[in-house]
Amino acid sequence: MMKGEHKNPSHLEKQPFGQVPYIDDDGFTLHESRAICRYLEAKYSDQGPKLAPSPSDLKANALFEQAASIEYCDFDPHANKAVFEAILKPKYLGLPKDEAKYAEAVKMLSDKLDGYERILAKQKYLAGNEITLADLFHLPYGSMLVLAGNDLFETKGPNVVRWWKEISSRESWKAVKDGIPTGTVKFD
Repeated sequence: MMKGEHKNPSHLEKQPFGQVPYIDDDGFTLHESRAICRYLEAKYSDQGPKLAPSPSDLKANALFEQAASIEYCDFDPHANKAVFEAILKPKYLGLPKDEAKYAEAVKMLSDKLDGYERILAKQKYLAGNEITLADLFHLPYGSMLVLAGNDLFETKGPNVVRWWKEISSRESWKAVKDGIPTGTVKFD
């Protein structure tokens, strides 16, 4: 991305917005990370743990979609803005962190995590008592927030702390985050 390769015509053919990620699965091209995750989970649903309920289980599926919407609407915009200000802007654009914008994003995220605390007081994960993609969708920006020195996942409330520790300590996430070759790790 730093070289602008994501704006080349060959990339734009696969990803019309010139962004990452996209996948090409034997000629089937798909972009947008959450759609890619859902596709891969459905395609390989017989391998590893089930990360989304069956579409025929209406209530479990509705709770999953609710949890996925919570991540997309209540977590991602604020985490994205905080990470942009604290990490991406200074490191990749050479611009100073806007402390006021960062503080506003963290405050909004903190307020949203109060809702997470209430949900997680009643169940282990956002969609119920089984981990789903909705929980895992938090990992990239959540981990970047931690790298930026944000301590919300250590201080927000006992249920948020428990949930974050559990999802962020999964062997499969550590392998992806730390760049360990996939053939050397058991995916949980």
